[in-house]
Amino acid sequence: MAPESEDVSSAVPADASPSRGESGNSRMTPEERISALTDGLHQILESAVESPSQWQVLLDASATLWRYSGGNVALLMMQMAQRGTDEPTLVAGYKEWARHGRTVLRGEHALWVIAPRTARLQQVTLPDGTRQRIPAGERVPHGAVDDGKKTVITGWRGQAVFDVSQTQGTPLLVPRGGAESVLDVAELCESLATVAGSHGFNVDVTDAQYGLTSGFTDFTHRRVQVGAWLSPEERATVLAHELGHVLLHGPDDAVGRLYGSSADHRGLAEVEAESVAYTVLKAHGIDRGPQSATYLAGWADAVIDAEKDAMAHDAGSRLPASRADIAKSVLGRVTAASRGILEITHPPGFGGKITSFDVDPRVSPSAAYVGVEQPLRSVDGPVMAGP
Repeated sequence: MAPESEDVSSAVPADASPSRGESGNSRMTPEERISALTDGLHQILESAVESPSQWQVLLDASATLWRYSGGNVALLMMQMAQRGTDEPTLVAGYKEWARHGRTVLRGEHALWVIAPRTARLQQVTLPDGTRQRIPAGERVPHGAVDDGKKTVITGWRGQAVFDVSQTQGTPLLVPRGGAESVLDVAELCESLATVAGSHGFNVDVTDAQYGLTSGFTDFTHRRVQVGAWLSPEERATVLAHELGHVLLHGPDDAVGRLYGSSADHRGLAEVEAESVAYTVLKAHGIDRGPQSATYLAGWADAVIDAEKDAMAHDAGSRLPASRADIAKSVLGRVTAASRGILEITHPPGFGGKITSFDVDPRVSPSAAYVGVEQPLRSVDGPVMAGP
């Protein structure tokens, strides 16, 4: 069953939607759609700076939809909120839902995300040593060495998707926010240490920093120190925070330097690191909201300070300068770092993408079945819900 024509106007705030053309056709061109989605995203991020509590709301959604970019998480939240429906939990395109035995309900309108437009190119090295890319399948220039094919991003497009709540059919276990963690915290700590190791850092659980700091990242000796006196959950939180520094604030990171030195514990660097920790722990069912509140509450002030710092750079600098661009950069960096960690720690659930069901079917006992009538409830089993 096909859905009704997709309502593009609901993908963005009303004042960001292009007006209907003289022809009376309300459908957007691809360029108009990308422009409208981008404008809508900027409005969300500007609102998050004006109302700092919205930053934590974005992180909560990112913990559920961690396989999506931060910008697309924000767009999905906005569109669902405009329709007065629940927050998105599991999102896929029309054909992908059909592949998993579910159909989009009649009358449902698509949600829109920004997706890359890609092309398959062939890389070659010319006789003079220069490298060149040519369309895949074209004849390689005489004397050139074929370096293989590569997929590159050539632009951006709007992609229509639907949340699981907009579908019906084969029951699926869907992760629900706020579920208790089924992963042993000690196991989570081991997984986080594995992440550190994959980036060339050793984790040292020690009393060396007792009375000074619970955790510390040493880029010179490529070592992360975590307090031995901490409880297992606190140790996991501190380690996730320090991994945020490892992934985002290396000495060669120009954006990280703009946002403040993590060694000085100031600026957006600390907000970024704590946001990574909050998102990772939340994805594993551990809510550190009260403990992270002090860091996250400073989000707006840190963005504004970074905006002032950016103004002092040369006009030709490619670093983000406006508060909306800085907020977008921070959200993208935080969600990318969180995704890199969660792909190794494997939290329960699907991370918001139905395609991950094929890769990692691990689910939380406190998930929700969708598409099952008259459910049977169990104290320890799944909670049944859905159309």
